[in-house]
Amino acid sequence: MSAIGSLVFCNDCGNLLDSAGGDSNAILSCEVCGAKCKDTSAKTIITTSKPTAFPSTLRDKRSDVQTVAQEDLQTEATIDMTCEKCGRETVRYYTQQLRGADEGTTVFYSCECGNKWNTNN
Repeated sequence: MSAIGSLVFCNDCGNLLDSAGGDSNAILSCEVCGAKCKDTSAKTIITTSKPTAFPSTLRDKRSDVQTVAQEDLQTEATIDMTCEKCGRETVRYYTQQLRGADEGTTVFYSCECGNKWNTNN
């Protein structure tokens, strides 16, 4: 049997053996080929990792506190569309996800005259 850390593999077929606990008096048997040998695994292996061991661009961009000023939020945009009520050719709109994630968004339109309507994408 060959051991890599606490994992013990069968030399004959390469199968990972169960119940490797580091007891040198224990006899492990392979369930695939039936080979038997003493447990040669290490008794206890403890590994630790630091967050820097696995670099991530997402983690680098993350900050503890994110602040956005109200004036930086753009909630409405304008589009060249004719208002049915007053005939203006530019109206404001915004979109919102009201239905399931696999369905389109709802577009809400508003005109300076006070007319409001919506469409489903």
